[in-house]
Amino acid sequence: MHTTSRPAEPSLPPADAPGDQELVRRFLAADELAFAAVYRRWGPLVRTMASRSIGDVHEAEDVTQQVFLAAWRGRAGFRPERGALGAWLVGIARLKIIDALAARTRRLGLVDTVAHTLALSAPHETAPAPEAALDRVLLLDELIRLPSRQREVLRMAFYDDLTHAQIAERTGIPLGTVKSHARRGLHRLRDRIEDGHSTDVGGVEGHCIPSA
Repeated sequence: MHTTSRPAEPSLPPADAPGDQELVRRFLAADELAFAAVYRRWGPLVRTMASRSIGDVHEAEDVTQQVFLAAWRGRAGFRPERGALGAWLVGIARLKIIDALAARTRRLGLVDTVAHTLALSAPHETAPAPEAALDRVLLLDELIRLPSRQREVLRMAFYDDLTHAQIAERTGIPLGTVKSHARRGLHRLRDRIEDGHSTDVGGVEGHCIPSA
């Protein structure tokens, strides 16, 4: 059973050193070189925190970039008199990690929904319209990465509400082969999601974070 866990607690971020005050001032003034320095200074801490919580290095890197992009865009909300910049970044990281874990849990739930659909002897009852529509959008993003036969079988099951037997009849593929495609496709979907290879968490809208 997969549940959304709490982010791992990091070592306490160091208080801003005296020399960091100028860095913080420049960061708040939208100095891109200062932003790069902030990333080098606190990026390893955020990345370690994300990696420990999520358990996948690639997804942790995506979350790290999201944290610093959010910090850059929301820098006007940082108040130095209320705490250190490192602590503020850790707070953002906690929220992004929770979002990432929740997204993973939801994607795994979609895989279970498809598996349940294929196990039924008749078309499944659809979820309420808004939730069902969201499920279909999220799942489609995963299905397009599967081999064509597996993708088509799962698409017909989830989007057309067809059983194994109905898919076999419609496509002319033997029933045993349909079941095999469905089983392999579901395994691939679950493996991708558990390994953090889905696109839900990744990406920072084309913005590049400076290299550490």
